[in-house]
Amino acid sequence: MKLAAIETPRSRQEELGQFLTAAPVADFMASMFGPLPRTVRLLDAGAGAGSLTSAFVSRCCESRDDVRIIEATLYELDGEILDTLAETMRECEQRCAEANIRFTFTIHAADFIQEMSARLAGDLFDTYPPTFDAAIVNPPYRKIGIDSAERRALRSIGVETSNLYTGFIALIQRLLVPGGQMVGITPRSFCNGPYFRPFREDFLMHLELRRLHVFESRQAAFRNDSVLQENIIFHAVKGWNQPAELTISSSSGEPGDAITETVFPFTEIVHPRDPEKFIHIPSAASHATAKETMDGLRTSLASLGLTISTGRVVDFRLKDALRKEPGRDTVPLLYPCHFNGGTVHWPKSDARKPNAILDNDQPRPWLVPSGVYLLTKRFTSKEERRRLVACLFDPDEVKAEWVGFENHLNYFHVSGHGLERTLALGLFAFLNSTGVDQYFRRFSGHTQVNATDLRTLAYPDRDTLEAMGHEVKSFDLSQDEIDQLVTKHLHACR
Repeated sequence: MKLAAIETPRSRQEELGQFLTAAPVADFMASMFGPLPRTVRLLDAGAGAGSLTSAFVSRCCESRDDVRIIEATLYELDGEILDTLAETMRECEQRCAEANIRFTFTIHAADFIQEMSARLAGDLFDTYPPTFDAAIVNPPYRKIGIDSAERRALRSIGVETSNLYTGFIALIQRLLVPGGQMVGITPRSFCNGPYFRPFREDFLMHLELRRLHVFESRQAAFRNDSVLQENIIFHAVKGWNQPAELTISSSSGEPGDAITETVFPFTEIVHPRDPEKFIHIPSAASHATAKETMDGLRTSLASLGLTISTGRVVDFRLKDALRKEPGRDTVPLLYPCHFNGGTVHWPKSDARKPNAILDNDQPRPWLVPSGVYLLTKRFTSKEERRRLVACLFDPDEVKAEWVGFENHLNYFHVSGHGLERTLALGLFAFLNSTGVDQYFRRFSGHTQVNATDLRTLAYPDRDTLEAMGHEVKSFDLSQDEIDQLVTKHLHACR
């Protein structure tokens, strides 16, 4: 079934949070459904041009399921696409008739979140929420403010979230019958991070995950829209008992390319003792290395007496205090561009960023006393060799009484002061090891390395970290040398 091409201006796409599903992705999503009942009540919220419902219909017409009736309910707020959506549904109707399936559809040109939140909250008298056997969804992706109409509507039914896409998923989950299935394509960002914890708890309490699919490229799913958000596809069933095992699949995202599948114990995807309910998504190639490195580690950052914080200097707020080059009245200001082979290279005369910040009463609250600090970049691209990049700030190399860490850095410290050198060197080796980087990629579905993520990581105990630190004699160690050092000491402490 061929869909008419839809061209929506980029500004309007961003306003609506609307990025339409390519036909190959829609077909793949439809293929993920398990056996369906004879009568399927289907929900497509945020339907766009109807590609997801069209793919679902094709799946039912071509499969051996005994589906005889499809009752489709579609929500689409964009009035400019409704005619195309209706045309697609009429094509679905014709296709189903040829397969001896009765197809009916209802298109609601309404706000799905507002309408369904009101129904679920009982605000619409004598209007009960509908129920569905299946849902296929590419929800809109857009942040929603704490006082926005969408946020208030969701809060009225006990859903607290900061993005439209998680609001859609939470609502759809409440409309599924027990055993009802949902297949959705969403950003991977809900899998970790503090903002999505309430959503993860709600999701995992009411939906049983059956499969997760990841793309090797951030551009794969929405290439035509130049979307760089890393996306996943999930298949889940309405229920309250997670499976013993979960299938993780991956592909390049190119049409016709091979799909690899690996089955993992569910406890390796969501760790039973993890209060954050992070959803780890391993790849087959990296899983063994990450598991070998992290298995058995139980020490928390707090029990080591350490804290990690985000750099305090937000440059645009202190613009008048920034200086391109250091002077007698300035102190060092460090950005990711000052990372150089495991240590800080400062000043960097050819950097586009400033190298210094005034040392006076205005910026002083945002500075830290000089000392040994371990720094990590907060942002990397998915295509970079490493997601987790750690670097040592050595006060013997950069002489200053105070130092500024810009907001794109995280820094490890002891109550606002520097670390003991040997411990810092051990942390440097551990965080730069391949196993930790691979482990981190399993639950970091975006290109950020948040302080919260590093705070919840399990670490070797202090004696093991210090033993590693004693062996770090230089910062030009190869990756193999770092990995061998870390592996040796982790095996010795088990």
